[in-house]
Amino acid sequence: MPPGSPPLSEDRVPLVQQPPGPHPHAPYVPAVQSPPELTGRGLVLGSVLGIIFGASSVYLAVKVGLTVSASIPVAVLSIAFFRALGRSNILENTIVQTVGSAGESLAFGVAAALPALLLLGYDVDLVHAFLVSALGGVLGVLMMIPLREGLIVHEHGTLTYPEGTAAADVLVAGEEGGTNARTVLLGFAVGGLYKFAYAGLRLFKEVVGTALGWVETTAAGVVRRVGYTGGSLSMEISPELLGVGYIIGPRVAGITVAGGVLSYLVLIPLITVFGAGLDEPFLRTDGVLIRDMDPDTVRDAYLLYIGAGAVATGGLWSLVRSLPTLAGAFRRGMASLRASRRREAPVVLLRTERDLSPGVVVVGSVLLVLTMWLAPPLHLNLLSALLIVVCGFFFVTVSARVTGEIGSSSNPISGMVVATLLLTCLVYLMLGWTSAEDRFMALTTAALAGIAASNGGTTAQDLKTAWLVGGTPRHQQVALFVGVLTSSLFIGGVLVVLNRGATATVPESHPGQHVSVLSDEQRTQSTYAWAVSEAALAARGVTVAQLKGPLWKQGLEVAEGPGGALELRGWSAWPVERVAATDVRLPSGQSVKVAELGAVTAGPERTWRVGYVRGAETPLPAGTYLVDEAGSIHYVVDPGIGGRITSYEGQPLTRYPAPKAQLFALIIDGILTRKLPWDLVLVGVFIALMLELCGVSSLPFAVGVYLPLSSTTPIFVGGLVRAVVDRVRGGTAAESEFSPGILLSSGYIAGGAIAGVLIAFLEIASDGAWTQAIDIPARLGDTALARLLQDSNAWGLGVFTALTALLLWTGWKGESGLPEREGGSTP
Repeated sequence: MPPGSPPLSEDRVPLVQQPPGPHPHAPYVPAVQSPPELTGRGLVLGSVLGIIFGASSVYLAVKVGLTVSASIPVAVLSIAFFRALGRSNILENTIVQTVGSAGESLAFGVAAALPALLLLGYDVDLVHAFLVSALGGVLGVLMMIPLREGLIVHEHGTLTYPEGTAAADVLVAGEEGGTNARTVLLGFAVGGLYKFAYAGLRLFKEVVGTALGWVETTAAGVVRRVGYTGGSLSMEISPELLGVGYIIGPRVAGITVAGGVLSYLVLIPLITVFGAGLDEPFLRTDGVLIRDMDPDTVRDAYLLYIGAGAVATGGLWSLVRSLPTLAGAFRRGMASLRASRRREAPVVLLRTERDLSPGVVVVGSVLLVLTMWLAPPLHLNLLSALLIVVCGFFFVTVSARVTGEIGSSSNPISGMVVATLLLTCLVYLMLGWTSAEDRFMALTTAALAGIAASNGGTTAQDLKTAWLVGGTPRHQQVALFVGVLTSSLFIGGVLVVLNRGATATVPESHPGQHVSVLSDEQRTQSTYAWAVSEAALAARGVTVAQLKGPLWKQGLEVAEGPGGALELRGWSAWPVERVAATDVRLPSGQSVKVAELGAVTAGPERTWRVGYVRGAETPLPAGTYLVDEAGSIHYVVDPGIGGRITSYEGQPLTRYPAPKAQLFALIIDGILTRKLPWDLVLVGVFIALMLELCGVSSLPFAVGVYLPLSSTTPIFVGGLVRAVVDRVRGGTAAESEFSPGILLSSGYIAGGAIAGVLIAFLEIASDGAWTQAIDIPARLGDTALARLLQDSNAWGLGVFTALTALLLWTGWKGESGLPEREGGSTP
């Protein structure tokens, strides 16, 4: 048997050597046996695991635009859980794996597309998110029912379905005494505790790094550059990004970090050097000059558009390059479907041949069209609903076949969403549908079709797994519907929690400009008069301007009131005693209470109206704003996902870049509003084309250009660890994909992501009070230990090195999950 061939039974031979057509196959569980399969406990466990891994996939998708398969970790945990109860059944474990994997496939489509609504001036609504994920997921399952026999059974010798086959190997290994759930659980615990330690308790820095150059003024008044001006290095010491890098491997990780190197070590320094002599703002409406920008501000102002252009081109290039494969896949898929329908059905079908009735597909499709058309939160017309079903069927067929040929990791889902979005926008443009509401409808249309395609590919993998082990197709299809609906209930909520937990209301004025939509919603702001003592400030060597950042971090804004007097503002109705007792960390490292700098008294509440900017009729960036009764803008409500403001008064803000959402918003804006800085976008376009001409995949490189370098460096570290482990440990391809390093990385991802979601929830539930209460450095006050925890790069790197060492050791020396066979070797 060649290396990497899956050892299920004697009839399993190298699949590429088999001719197309029905292939004799003896499943692991014969069709004449009917062990318990579709059980209540299996559906519950699968739903819980699907929600957990779906939440982690949402986190990764908005963080770096990537997700990783959850099938093998879910299968491993299911086997261990049922074994702990004293009995285990391979078909029941297959149901759990099927239900659990649905969450991950839905999460990518939801988290990749829906955040684009925030960039178009809308909010992410829970009901809308649930309907999009549920209807898109159900469409993907429905379309796969008639395709199953043709793609899974008749082309068993042609379509390998690598992830589905690997999951079947894991399930068989578990039935024979293998698997190593302890490694997944260890990774989950370590990743979760590690994430909570730095993001919740603040025991070490979240991002370590340094500037490579700076500008200084000598005593003689001469301005000179020191070092590599504009260059910087940084790394987010994150368990989930380290795990992602290990799973995707060194090549993709290296290409991705190369994009970040281009941005932070080439483009930003170039813009900084050549823009230093400009005396007028360049493509900025706020008047800020390039010479006054730090690297992150340069990225926000210019690199985002370059990166978005590169990502868009990479996605389109991926689609164009895949067109022959996609067209051939659809043609062969239809041929397989017709061949399977012509087969004369026996009077009694075997258990392993029973699908849900074709009537379910027909009635379900009609109900889907009616629901999408009539559901008010979706705002879809009949044309869009029909377009979704047509594109959904085409791309589900394509996705199911592509995953069978080259695997889910190479399935161009983003390209399919881009294709649907381009088609929809062009149709809308021809019909004159270019309003803000039409942009909302176009994105919803593409999101539904993309989720259907994503879930169709995952469904095909799951059906392949079930067919190999002897599962009942109709039971698998019911389980897929359950997985889609249960995961949909929570995926939108995770997206909302992440966004709201990191949303910041930042002072911003735009004289003479007004919002395009003024809602009836209002927000109330508390104010507190602050009689600051100049003597108290002088005694501590500090100015009011230097206090703005530390107070902002504590939830208080320093501003001038209507009469010019200094006041503190907050969005929580704090009692004046709490405001007076708030600790402020001075630049010297000392801590002082607000009341020690001046008396604090309660002031009047202010009410602001909520307005939105949507469409191309205004130069204002799309988004949510707070305005006074006269309509003047005073604040921008900058979203946590895709927000354009990364820091305020020197205090960094938590941001989730959502690169795929930026791509979709760019396409909609480019076609329907034509309001883009095309000079910068075209730079990104030609960077991507240059990479393709060099034979390098442009999409991961483009994502690296768009993301902060701090996000891609831990991915690169994980890829390096994987390269070392694979070189030292060796083994077959099947063993590598089921290795202890993969299992630990899956745990890192799930644990770290769930901890991040939990911290965001704590921030929302208590309006920041709980997260401030567990901030250890803040509670330590002005001490050397507090400064070490908050400011030391070496301490943060040391802790991350320990996390990386655990991954390296586990990958190298850890126990394999595959069972020992005769002679002491794994299969």
